[in-house]
Amino acid sequence: MLTLEEKQEIERAIHQVPLRKAACIEALKVVQEHRRWVSDESLKDVAAFMDMSPAELDSVATFYNLIFRRPVGRHIILVCDSISCWVMGYEKIQAHLSQKLNIGFGETTLDGRYTMLPNPCLGTCDHAPAFMIDHDLYRDVTTDQLDAILEKYT
Repeated sequence: MLTLEEKQEIERAIHQVPLRKAACIEALKVVQEHRRWVSDESLKDVAAFMDMSPAELDSVATFYNLIFRRPVGRHIILVCDSISCWVMGYEKIQAHLSQKLNIGFGETTLDGRYTMLPNPCLGTCDHAPAFMIDHDLYRDVTTDQLDAILEKYT
């Protein structure tokens, strides 16, 4: 069931667009912001609130790679794997993170702190390799910087 706060935030998003359904991504983001992911039950609740079928909303939710349909860690690490980041050595960044956190892409640390995901583009190709933790973008990253960066999220 959606909380009153979630409903109010979704209503504000709805008032920003001409059609109720046009706010469905924002509605999913509201739920995810509060719960870290969108469960099947939450998706059904949002669909009913948005006057959509669960299948219709799920097709939107699964299209966008930043709507999480299964549990994720408290911090999301998005490692850019675009051609620019690949050329500039993103694989070293990913390998270091994997070793340090003992997870691969799509996995969550045992303590539930981090989930690491590939991302096709973070929009900073001129400063590759790049990655994000939550809303924080790190550019021109080297493996020497990673441990200190991770310490900020403990």
